[in-house]
Amino acid sequence: MGVESLLALQEAGGPLEGRRRSMRRAFRLLDVLDDLKVALIDGMLRPDQIRSLSLAIAEQRATTGDPALEAVLDEIETRAAVELAKLEVLGLPS
Repeated sequence: MGVESLLALQEAGGPLEGRRRSMRRAFRLLDVLDDLKVALIDGMLRPDQIRSLSLAIAEQRATTGDPALEAVLDEIETRAAVELAKLEVLGLPS
């Protein structure tokens, strides 16, 4: 087997690599949601935290093919947009 073949296999990763990446993105999304929960409880929610949630959702959405997961992501994304709009109306700094 040539070096090119080995490099191609390494880039593609094993059968579990895609699952690992999905798990990392999912845990990142859960971490962002947890940070938002703490900020809400403390009364210290910042617009950049909501933007971070939107980015995490976009990363997760790029790989999902599950309609149920898509529906949940849609709901989270909509709620994040509403909360961000509320903060912008209040004139809070980004």
